[in-house]
Amino acid sequence: MTVLLVATASPVAAGAATGSPGAATAGDRLIPTLGNGGYDARDYDVSFDYEPGTTTMRSSVEMTASATQNLSSFSLDSVGQRIGSVTVNGAPAAFRLDPGHEKLLVTPSRTLHRGREFRVRIDYTVDRGVNPAPAYYGLPPDEPSPFVYWAKNDAGFALFGQPDRAHLFVPSNDTPGDKARFTFRVTVPEDRQVAANGTLRSVTTRAGAKSYVYGTAEEIPTNVVQVAVGHFTTLRQTGPHGLPIVSQVPVSMGDYHVPEAVTQRYGITDANIISRVTEAAQRTPEQVRWLEDALGLPFPFEKYGVLGITSLYNNVALETPTLSTFGAPFLALPPEAESPTMVHELVHQYFGDAVSPAMWDDMWLNEGHAVYYERLYSSDQGYANLLDALRQDYGNDQGVRDSDGPPAHLRNAGGILLGTDVPGALALFALHETVGQQTFERIERDFYLTYRGRSATTADYIATANRVSGQDLTPMLTAWLYGAETPPMPGHPDWTTTS
Repeated sequence: MTVLLVATASPVAAGAATGSPGAATAGDRLIPTLGNGGYDARDYDVSFDYEPGTTTMRSSVEMTASATQNLSSFSLDSVGQRIGSVTVNGAPAAFRLDPGHEKLLVTPSRTLHRGREFRVRIDYTVDRGVNPAPAYYGLPPDEPSPFVYWAKNDAGFALFGQPDRAHLFVPSNDTPGDKARFTFRVTVPEDRQVAANGTLRSVTTRAGAKSYVYGTAEEIPTNVVQVAVGHFTTLRQTGPHGLPIVSQVPVSMGDYHVPEAVTQRYGITDANIISRVTEAAQRTPEQVRWLEDALGLPFPFEKYGVLGITSLYNNVALETPTLSTFGAPFLALPPEAESPTMVHELVHQYFGDAVSPAMWDDMWLNEGHAVYYERLYSSDQGYANLLDALRQDYGNDQGVRDSDGPPAHLRNAGGILLGTDVPGALALFALHETVGQQTFERIERDFYLTYRGRSATTADYIATANRVSGQDLTPMLTAWLYGAETPPMPGHPDWTTTS
């Protein structure tokens, strides 16, 4: 059902340019309703007012975008929000919600001209108690998602928006191919703190409340935005080339208690968990140094750090740019268990955040790189043998393909989060074994430097590999990225799959 909330558009002035509606999709094969056409988002200025004791937050966003056609109307991705008002370039605009497609449809009072910037301001209310599942999960309409997108944190919350739930927090063009800068303005009681992507620009106190302003210097994908409210201790360190390392760890674990089985296996207790989380965060500078050396590339953003929250965070970690997010109980694990995953999310700052997938079919560019360099790090640190780990991955590869499809052409959107990790890493290793270490390093650097700050496709990576190597690697990479069967691993004829 389509709900009409406002219809106050003014008539188009005589002689004004005619326009047409922007597409209500970015054309993503795996999530066809996701994203929008007709404009390129440049900046989002987002405000949240957090109050204890209620799950609702008064919110607003101002999106600055550039029209890529003459626009008579356009859409943004939006779900689970109560929209109060919409203006375009300061003038009231007509709008309506299309819940079935998770769209906010906007008709400005005047046609927006191709090539010109425009501003959309949306005042809305979000409810952190609302947790709608994407349609591709196939759940009944009233059944919440198995993932918690407004993740629990002691005295607050943290966001989990991958792959397509950022528009639960902010009406936006929620496709990884349209990156933008973000500013977050968050007002909280003065006994709480805020962490977010980017650099803390200001903190002001007024009438018992604090207002934090964070902003990113670089454009980032919507699916990895992060805002968290809670009780945090700030750890400040310095990485290579003077890079600021600013991490946020919990002051306490709130009502979280360490399970007895975890205590027996790892020695983690309620009394020592915070100190162990802090020790893990303090390993971040050396991890950044290791990865810069491995890639031969400086860190891509203005700062970095880790964020630990007091829940399990859906039993995952997320590469939120400039501040990777982890459940604090995970960070408390021994280094051989948690450090490789910390490096995994660090790799994503390059592949996934600085270079983003154009569509979700390109997710292997994120996860394949993260798993590959995670394996290298584990080997360098003596936690595991590289070839043994990759051989085990190879044994599992066919099972992943049978379940989710090949990494660059997944069977459905359900495989986006987990279905490309092992096959993507093995594709990179197969390339490495085919062209050798030096050429592989040149391909990686050239691909990153060419597409940094932009989005890239699988075809872009294959073209880069061909150009840099001087070889036609298309058949080999196509077999690894699009094949239903696990190809033989170059140089390792004895490796076998288990299915």
